Amino acid sequence: MPIHYLYLVLAISAETIGTTALQASQQFTRLGPSLVVIVAYGFSFFMLGQTLKYMPVGLVYAIWAGLGIVLIAFIGLVMFGQRLDLPAIFGIGLIIAGVLVIHLFSSSSGH
Repeated sequence: MPIHYLYLVLAISAETIGTTALQASQQFTRLGPSLVVIVAYGFSFFMLGQTLKYMPVGLVYAIWAGLGIVLIAFIGLVMFGQRLDLPAIFGIGLIIAGVLVIHLFSSSSGH
């Protein structure tokens, strides 16, 4: 795996952890999850910056945001009991398809 994909995976993972902690922080009223939000988002943006050394910002952001949405929707379902209706599931499928098209067919994705 090229190093920029490792950076991007770390950025997406940290953003997902931060967003999950954001829900758990209860609007920043709980100290532990609030600190996790700050550290995770900081690390996520640092890793995004590293990724941008190798890939264009539009593609990096599209992949980061798209996969983050998919992961958070899944975590919301599993951890917080947040249900998804059929249009939401269809939309998430389109996001996954878009990320795959970028990764598999775009010559500007840096792979």
